[in-house]
Amino acid sequence: MTRRSDYHQGPVTLRGTQVPRTTTDQRLLDGTGPTDWVHSDPWRVMRIQAEFVEGFGALAELGPAVAVFGSARTRPDHPHYALGVQVGAALAEAGYAVITGGGPGVMEAANKGASEAGGTSVGLGIELPFETGLNDHVDLGIDFRYFFVRKTMFVKYSEGFVVLPGGVGTLDELFEAVTLIQTGKVTNFPIVLVGRTYWEPLLDWLERTLLAEGMVSPGDLDLLRVTDDVEEVVRWVTSHRHEGEPPEQRDV
Repeated sequence: MTRRSDYHQGPVTLRGTQVPRTTTDQRLLDGTGPTDWVHSDPWRVMRIQAEFVEGFGALAELGPAVAVFGSARTRPDHPHYALGVQVGAALAEAGYAVITGGGPGVMEAANKGASEAGGTSVGLGIELPFETGLNDHVDLGIDFRYFFVRKTMFVKYSEGFVVLPGGVGTLDELFEAVTLIQTGKVTNFPIVLVGRTYWEPLLDWLERTLLAEGMVSPGDLDLLRVTDDVEEVVRWVTSHRHEGEPPEQRDV
């Protein structure tokens, strides 16, 4: 069991005085300070490359998978946690591996549901100042230093995103996925929002403000589906898989 004092920096675990005050991403993106980055940044490429290789190697044979996102702050006694367990279990029973950020809250709930249903439970962790390590329900876990490497793994190895109530990080993953579909970077990629009460105010704002001002196209809003029904989540994800298959590969 990972202790809260553990700090993960890629595959390395640090404790006590060894815990750094800044993250790898922060040091990479910080444009201030001396110009020794001219000499050090090319070497960072090797570390970035290594993270891609590690992720690709670990996930290449994962099989069909769906990423589930949601708040790390959700407590186990909250209805959203129970909903996350149901979503994880339903996806596993439908033959999908469940990929989360590997943290607590809704991520833990989805991993728990998938694991208890006999499915593959995956956690893609990230180095953060408040890092707590991967939750106990992760069967296959990878800790990343760089957000953009981790994001690539979510999109590359998922057939769709299921998004439960969450905060800024959840919205980041949601709108990045919408942008990738909108720009044709990924195709046949369902995004399902779970929890009508939570998500409908956001959808109303997108329609009444962004669409009304011409900032998005009408079809962009059709990329998002919202439901309270876990079975409907699985049906939408599965239907997209069949739409993306040649006719001879579809179930008859």
